[in-house]
Amino acid sequence: MKISKEQVKNIAYLARLELDEQSVELFSKQLSQILEYMEKLSEIDTKDISPLYSPIDHSTPYREDQVHQEYKREEVLQNAPEEDGEHYIVPKVVS
Repeated sequence: MKISKEQVKNIAYLARLELDEQSVELFSKQLSQILEYMEKLSEIDTKDISPLYSPIDHSTPYREDQVHQEYKREEVLQNAPEEDGEHYIVPKVVS
């Protein structure tokens, strides 16, 4: 399938992109090549192949959650530029 320069310009307009004539020519060729490749892929017989979301088997390793306190409040608050003993004090950002 051939993508014309006018179609590329229309797509660029819809995407709010400013393209020079050289880029329009380049994208026209590249998009045409992509669509030709997709047409080739659509010719492949895939009726006996089950759909996959990925060709790689993704397994999730599980572990037991263990709750523990890694740092004491005093240790964490030592990094604060300003604190009140329990919380960080930060500048107000919402009026």
